[in-house]
Amino acid sequence: MFEIDPPVATSKSDLYNHLVKQMERLLSDERDFIANAANFCSLIYYTLPDLNWAGWYIYKDGELVLGPFQGKPACVRIALGKGVCGSAAKAKKTIVVENVHEFPGHIACDPRSKSEIVIPILKENELIGVLDLDSPIQNRFDSDDQFGLETLVKCFVDLTDCK
Repeated sequence: MFEIDPPVATSKSDLYNHLVKQMERLLSDERDFIANAANFCSLIYYTLPDLNWAGWYIYKDGELVLGPFQGKPACVRIALGKGVCGSAAKAKKTIVVENVHEFPGHIACDPRSKSEIVIPILKENELIGVLDLDSPIQNRFDSDDQFGLETLVKCFVDLTDCK
């Protein structure tokens, strides 16, 4: 059984450094994508403050398909270029949305969500999927979150058999 160590962080940078160390411990003995994606989501959901959804959409047959997540039930399939997840996947770039109600074509799975960040999962520039985090707080995510989450995703890819 893995025990999540509560972070003793004085900054977001400290928090994400703590998360990287925990994730390395959590995933060190397992390479399976689904198992690691599920544990990754749980670690993020229960460690990062002010989230109401954390999950994966996996790229399959030209679309994003719901993968492991924490939070309320979600949309199952998202076309590339649609919503925040589909837009980030198509561009292969992180998208930070301060107010989801102002994002053209936003897909509202949980009406409580007010901000969102989506990080593409890439291996050798090939799209594996996206990591999607939602918050009930507007402007929840910033450049520190983007850098920290992109670092965590890179670590995940390095520790996991992707495709």
